[in-house]
Amino acid sequence: MSLSDCKNGSNTPRPHSYSLHSLPIADTHGKRPVQTFLDFRDTNVPENLDLKHVPMLLFTNLQRISKVKVVSFLLGLTLTFLIMASYVLMWDKKGLLFTPSPYQLRPAAIPTSTAAARASSKKNLVNMKVLVRVISSTQERTPRKVPDDKDVIETDSHLFSVIPHHFLPGIKSPCWYEEFSSKPGIDPYRRNLFTLHSKSFKTVCDRLRANFNQHLYHRDGKDFRLRCLPYFYIIGQPKCGTTDLFHRLLLHPEVRFNIMKEPHWWTRKRFGYIRFKDGFQESFPVEDYLDLFDLAAHNIQEGITGNSSGHHRALQLITGEASASTMWDNQAWSYLHPDKEETEPPFLAQDFIHAVQPDAKIIIMLRDPVERLYSDYLYFKMANKSAEDFHQKVTESVQLFQSCVSERSLRSCVYNTSLSNNMPVRLNLGVYIVFLLDWLTVFNKEQILVLRLEDYAANLKETIKKVFDFLSVGPLSEQAEAALTKRPMSNTRRVEDRNLGPMFPATKDLLRRFHQPFNHKLGNLLNNKGFLWSNT
Repeated sequence: MSLSDCKNGSNTPRPHSYSLHSLPIADTHGKRPVQTFLDFRDTNVPENLDLKHVPMLLFTNLQRISKVKVVSFLLGLTLTFLIMASYVLMWDKKGLLFTPSPYQLRPAAIPTSTAAARASSKKNLVNMKVLVRVISSTQERTPRKVPDDKDVIETDSHLFSVIPHHFLPGIKSPCWYEEFSSKPGIDPYRRNLFTLHSKSFKTVCDRLRANFNQHLYHRDGKDFRLRCLPYFYIIGQPKCGTTDLFHRLLLHPEVRFNIMKEPHWWTRKRFGYIRFKDGFQESFPVEDYLDLFDLAAHNIQEGITGNSSGHHRALQLITGEASASTMWDNQAWSYLHPDKEETEPPFLAQDFIHAVQPDAKIIIMLRDPVERLYSDYLYFKMANKSAEDFHQKVTESVQLFQSCVSERSLRSCVYNTSLSNNMPVRLNLGVYIVFLLDWLTVFNKEQILVLRLEDYAANLKETIKKVFDFLSVGPLSEQAEAALTKRPMSNTRRVEDRNLGPMFPATKDLLRRFHQPFNHKLGNLLNNKGFLWSNT
């Protein structure tokens, strides 16, 4: 539903510093008798040794004790004293001085059956009650402090030198003219980094290159090319149907000229990352990102010059992209500034999108966070998948999140890169309320449409119409509407993953109790009980 019909609130916790320790690996060793250096028993001494020879035997063994062993013994006594002293001094505070970090976990045993998973879940029941109580206590939060536009611009001056403050009037898409000074015959896409990673985009560039000069605008002896930004952004979440929605939107004649669904430019590639685990590679300049929308720009240019038979309709063409990382992924800052003790990202992706395009349309597709996490696990984990393994990973992730939120702000834990990297599953991506409230700090509620995947699957036609109305595009013909509704679903669960079956009921119950406080606040914000997912 559109946020224009909702009550808006923005509660954000105060920033805190946070660091996460790595998980310890415990080894199990068998027990065996050990002879200490103070054991004076001689294996060669007969059992009936005369007692009068015992003192001499003790003296002989004491001489065998080396200086190293004596020092070791004294160090052991000292260490024991320190432990006891720490126990006494820290009794009323945090426990032993050498108590492991609260962010460290003991290796969890993998349940081998539903009953074992249920028993494991019961062991965590007390902790879950504590977690729910802590989360519920963070309902009243101070709003996120939005950075000044000046500070946003200073972080990427080139971006704001390329994109103007105002766009061309009379055109629905955010477009402008950029001077094109390259010599004739020079390939305008020769340096585009997206062509190295996308065969489909490389193919499109071959088409665009062939008639590129025909779409240039000539004025005062100079050549100009039309540049456009996306009119709308489908920003998330992963495994919530964004791929299917994007491809169905392309069946509309006013939206069809889109090339790449997920460029991940605002969150990763502009910083030089494709996958964070692969490290820094090469920054994708904004010019490369704008090239992704050249197919639409060329068609719009034909409408401007009147070369198109439907030139009026060409002026109404819109572009969009659907990077499912845009809503939540701001990890690049922690990789770019590893030495800074930032508890939360200083800037978010929406700060930059809003600064260059304050009228952008934002679409968010969500689903039951419990089912989202299981789908995420099945899709991104390539081997050794099972309901047992998923239960173990969920348990570890909930414990890690609980350790964090018991000491830090909820917002800090949701965005924390170290915590995210240490959790075996992406539990934090289902805390939708934190991300949505942060988007509402820069965009008006009328600019954001929030949908449920469950509604989309149950009533596709009605949900798509809601999206078209939000984007202000014309109605479809009967033929186009039939093609849209009959199109097979995109990016569905693989056969081998379906064969694994559902998650354990105990796992589902654990995740339900974890997400319930967040879903409750989300449902209140959107004034829609469907976002409670209580009947899923």
